[in-house]
Amino acid sequence: MSELKIAIQKSGRLSDNSHRLLEECGIKFSNGTSVLKTRAANFPVEILFLRDDDIPQYVEQQVADIGILGENMVLEKNKNVAVLEQLGFAQCRLSLAIRKEESYPGLQYFNNKRVATSYPRLLSDYFTENNIKAEIEEISGSVEIAPGIGLADAVCDIVSSGSTLMTNGLREVTTILRSEAVIIGNKKLSEEKKAILDRLLFRIRAVKNARENKYILLNAPEASIQEICRILPGMKSPTILPLAEKGWCSLHSVVKEDEFWERIDQLKSAGAEGILVIPIEKMIK
Repeated sequence: MSELKIAIQKSGRLSDNSHRLLEECGIKFSNGTSVLKTRAANFPVEILFLRDDDIPQYVEQQVADIGILGENMVLEKNKNVAVLEQLGFAQCRLSLAIRKEESYPGLQYFNNKRVATSYPRLLSDYFTENNIKAEIEEISGSVEIAPGIGLADAVCDIVSSGSTLMTNGLREVTTILRSEAVIIGNKKLSEEKKAILDRLLFRIRAVKNARENKYILLNAPEASIQEICRILPGMKSPTILPLAEKGWCSLHSVVKEDEFWERIDQLKSAGAEGILVIPIEKMIK
């Protein structure tokens, strides 16, 4: 029987989220500290635990069929792979940072400067597009320390909260790109493997939809229902049930969490009471 080989990061920023995603998709597997690959007990996949910067090459060469990693690494490695799905977690940005005490007049600051980075291709392309002539120092880790030890004048690195830059006396001045976790795939999968991939993507999309939406329950006077339906539409329309108390209804709906928080004051003004917001485990459209 054919198996789909999935490459995920063995450790680091994306590892825990990738594990959690597969587990939420109902895929059961074990992963010890020294395990480099394992098979799922209840789904036709083999999971490879790799360095994230190796994953694009392994997917291109069909060592793995698909991989989960940051879009920033996909773009940096520039391998012949397809981006199959945006996953909505591990958001970050690739940014330029300088010493916090220095003034920043704009991108021209970087002319004739040395910039340390683990993303030389992306940085070089960005500088070329903006007519900046700088010396790029490629290093594989601890990029933020480079200005402090005299290796570079500035850095270009992945930023999430910015706390690491601040700790090392740096400040972010320009964002080159924004990134999140994605699934990449080999472009020459067999029909059998494509069928397994479709089943996996179906599960992943159900998990994503559940994360982005919430189940809302509220009570309201019958006279307010029409206005509340206008404020808070569901997937098609809200479900409305009569309550034991005459003249009152219970309204149920599924909405995107961001939209709910934008409309909460309107709902209360329209007469909504006893509002409950409930997580959704899976959501299939």
